[in-house]
Amino acid sequence: MTQTLPAPLVGPTFGSYRPEEVGWLLTDLSSVDLEGDIRVREAAIQSGRQHYAETLPVEYQPDPAYQRLFDQVLAGSAARLAQAVGLVTELVLAERGPRIVLASLARAGTPVGILMRRWAQRFHGLDLPHYAVSIVRGRGLDRVALQYLADHHDPASVVFVDGWTGKGAIARELTAALDEVAAAGGPRFSDDLAVLADPGHSVRTFGTRDDFLIASACLNSTVSGLVSRTVLNRIHLGFEDFHGAKFYPQLADTDVSVVLLDAVSDHFAGVTDEVTAALPALAGSDRRVTFEGWAAVEQIRQQYGIESVNFVKPGVGEATRVLLRRVPWKILVRERNHPDHAHLRLLAEQRGVPIEVVPGLAYSCVGLVRHLSGEG
Repeated sequence: MTQTLPAPLVGPTFGSYRPEEVGWLLTDLSSVDLEGDIRVREAAIQSGRQHYAETLPVEYQPDPAYQRLFDQVLAGSAARLAQAVGLVTELVLAERGPRIVLASLARAGTPVGILMRRWAQRFHGLDLPHYAVSIVRGRGLDRVALQYLADHHDPASVVFVDGWTGKGAIARELTAALDEVAAAGGPRFSDDLAVLADPGHSVRTFGTRDDFLIASACLNSTVSGLVSRTVLNRIHLGFEDFHGAKFYPQLADTDVSVVLLDAVSDHFAGVTDEVTAALPALAGSDRRVTFEGWAAVEQIRQQYGIESVNFVKPGVGEATRVLLRRVPWKILVRERNHPDHAHLRLLAEQRGVPIEVVPGLAYSCVGLVRHLSGEG
């Protein structure tokens, strides 16, 4: 008997994106109490009593100063983001063809998937299907979502999308999950993950390898369609369910998800010449996957006496996440007053987190998670 899979969730009943822009292959857990105090949650995760995907952190709510800073960051970076979107989209279309399906890794990948879809629509007249799927470090990619994609599309046409890479943990998780599915006799999906920024040299399809600020990293659900990070908790989810997430319509007054999309899209026409000029060099460059970022993280781990690479979060996006939803120990930066780090400096000041300047740092910045040994 063939399993009947649930339909994708779409806005406005789930998420604040337009229904044609993304279908969430997720289970709606909005009615479930999953949030917990950040420090208590962190201690439970570090002790092994709880996996990070079983609960959610309390959503960080920006104060007016931080919200103004986000607005400035977006205004200052939208053109650069538009160029990265154009480059990675053109690269994917050139190498994978026009009949592709975008599968963004929820939730950081979802705004990028929508922007790639908008670029393909504007400049190529394509109406690309776009879904958001869950991947969980240590637990893999949502198998039910993969089955949905295989049932509705050619697996070879699916392009997985994310925002950026750190040390490459998610890229490795994606490859392992897809290899496991294929080895078990399931469909073969490509693990060629497409991202805007790949400072860790973890993928071969990217818009840039610069460690630059992607504005969507500055906030949580209010820049991601009012959707939480994904959840895999078997108390609330069966094995035939998609992974879960929550929708926060109560945060609609501070939602800037579509504001970000429109700000970047408004720059598409203005960067086409730059994209056209830069594409041949990017396509012909050395795009080998070396995971050199992972080696840099190992070095930092040893230098600072950190027990696990999972406590070292490299790159401006990951460092921001440490300050927004983990218990931070310190932030390492290559330059004291880098313009991409203004929001990090404000968050660090608000949370009493020291910033240490490390000349020659492999990334522009690195966030270190505090070890909470003995806390319960």
